[in-house]
Amino acid sequence: MKSDTTMLGRSALDPEIEAVILKSTRRNLRTHLSNNHVEEMLRRLMAHLADSARYIALTMQLVRRTLAGGKNVHDDAQMKLDVVADAILKNRLEQETAFDIGQFASEEQDKILILKNSRGPYSVTVDPLDGSSLIDVNLAVGTIIGIYKGTILNRRPARKNLVAAMCIVYGPLTTLLYTAGRGTHEFVLDPTGNFVLSNENLELRPSGEIYSPGGLARVWLPNHARFIRDLEKRGYKLRYSGGLVPDFNQVMLKKGGVFVYPALADSPKGKMRLLFEALPLALLMEQAGGRATDGVRDILDIVPKDIKDRTPLYIGSRAEIQLARRFLTTK
Repeated sequence: MKSDTTMLGRSALDPEIEAVILKSTRRNLRTHLSNNHVEEMLRRLMAHLADSARYIALTMQLVRRTLAGGKNVHDDAQMKLDVVADAILKNRLEQETAFDIGQFASEEQDKILILKNSRGPYSVTVDPLDGSSLIDVNLAVGTIIGIYKGTILNRRPARKNLVAAMCIVYGPLTTLLYTAGRGTHEFVLDPTGNFVLSNENLELRPSGEIYSPGGLARVWLPNHARFIRDLEKRGYKLRYSGGLVPDFNQVMLKKGGVFVYPALADSPKGKMRLLFEALPLALLMEQAGGRATDGVRDILDIVPKDIKDRTPLYIGSRAEIQLARRFLTTK
């Protein structure tokens, strides 16, 4: 049997390019899903969604070049990117013939959708392009995906049927975090168009050194403000970009710290969207050894009741989440 290098035509390839191709083949997302014993239909669905992310990444590059050239108004481009990313995810799922999904819910839609092919066992939630207001200043943005066994709203805690989650970051590199209940793993989109494994079984330390605090300080509630002051006294470093996805990703890859977007005086129920943001990120975080809470309950123990549900979010290392709960439950 011919070797891999012979099959690739070694004499015709630059050694560096050949190495990239071989690495992509052996460590790509599809192979990892299979080796990690992800059920076949779920594996197909996740690989399909990763392919959609590649199209969104390409669109991001094209639009950013347009912005750099001054050929479009920034706000218009951002709005169009939200719509385009949503359409890519929705339309590709609807046109897929290798599998069906049950329900589709998007932050860009005002209701849960039943797509043309709607007989499958899994349902999907998406935040197609979180942080689009950061595009014109060339900061990272991302896509957040949750995958449910059965229907999305079923009067059960999300922990019972949220079986997989993905978070894609469009920055200097396009990266992808996924979990299907067996750890959280990071992949990087390489020049061949494959997501290639870069960090397997990410594991947060018990505590970290950074904090990312959302919301205007003037409308923080007293207990939350005391929590933030305590972090500052402990020497935590402020790292906040204004984008949920890049700041969450930073906590994950620094393997410690905390992102917070609290209840506010003018938003007592919080601002993070439960289905589209908090729940998928909570699953990714827990599978990496971290925690996520609304200040009282684990995020994954909350029962979603409506696609418009909002929540406070404290997500990161165990020590910081325990500390937050201590401050937030003190009268």
